[in-house]
Amino acid sequence: MESDRGEQIRHRNVHEEKPLDDKEVSTARGRLISNKSDVKTSVAVSRERADSGCCEDVAESLSSTVSNDIMPEPNESTAKPDDEELTLDLDVIPPEALEYARRELGETDEVKCQTIHELREMIYERGECMPHRMDDDFLLRFLRARNFNVNRAHRLIVRYYTFKEEHPEIHQDVNPVEMRHIGEEDIMTVPAYRTPCGRRMMIYRMGNWDPRKYSVEEIFKATVIILELGLLEPRAQILGGVVVFDLEGITMSHAWMITPQVASMVLSLMVAAFPMTTHAIHILHQSWIFDTMFAVFKPLIDSRMNHKIFFHGDNMESLHRHIPPAYLPKKYGGTREELPYYRWIDSLGKDPRVVKEMRGLGYIIPDEAVQNDNKA
Repeated sequence: MESDRGEQIRHRNVHEEKPLDDKEVSTARGRLISNKSDVKTSVAVSRERADSGCCEDVAESLSSTVSNDIMPEPNESTAKPDDEELTLDLDVIPPEALEYARRELGETDEVKCQTIHELREMIYERGECMPHRMDDDFLLRFLRARNFNVNRAHRLIVRYYTFKEEHPEIHQDVNPVEMRHIGEEDIMTVPAYRTPCGRRMMIYRMGNWDPRKYSVEEIFKATVIILELGLLEPRAQILGGVVVFDLEGITMSHAWMITPQVASMVLSLMVAAFPMTTHAIHILHQSWIFDTMFAVFKPLIDSRMNHKIFFHGDNMESLHRHIPPAYLPKKYGGTREELPYYRWIDSLGKDPRVVKEMRGLGYIIPDEAVQNDNKA
């Protein structure tokens, strides 16, 4: 689904908010309970779909066109990368990812050459946005995100810049180094390793977020930084990513933060306004409080997006049907370590190309954060 432009979030002085007492929680629950039955029906269907191993069902429907593949995805090497190795693959695209791009996106040298030219001409002719870059590599990420459909890629790049214009507070003049607290409080993390299919994972632990300390705007800032870093990887442009929402410990204080405006921004980031495909969303430890939050999102989610959402509750075996334990953190029944968010921020200065790109997007990368031999 490609939603309309999100409305800008109103400024909230979160430091003045008080925690809800039992009576307020009870009142809020009664006010929102009318939405719960419809949401629970949707959640139950999705949970049943996830627990039934729907990926295998999808694989059977694809078996007639993709031989010897469990899913229409590349098979990553079985060798596990170092959990401490933080690198962005800016140059090399694995052969499996290239084959996936050809098979699933329709990407060939001829198609790339033709569609990049057409998209560039369409941007100039229509004048609906003024990209800060117009080179082939930059335009290619939008074409990949829309299977080389030039009209849809043009709508995407317009929405990308419209989103930035409407929400400058989450990317313009933002210093990524100042976002370390998101990692220190374990609100968000991106493991150094990938899923078996080569996709990056973004893990949110919303119960660790204290809305009285940090506004929802801070979560958006951290998310956009990671998305922009991820977009520098050609492999991520091709394969997309996976999102895990761990909702253990969420309260009504979190639910009150999820307004229609916030929901619209979330969907813009994950679906409509960024050239990064969301391959799957896995939701863990959901409760009745989540049901009330999901009611805000439900009108914005179409059937295609709904089929990418999987509810697992406390059942890690259900999650393992989609992501094997060998590619998950120990917290989720896996075998791997994970690194805090700020380790990615600290690694920004290691590559001058990354520094140049982030500065070009309006981020502040202090000279002291750049390695001496890599200053850009």
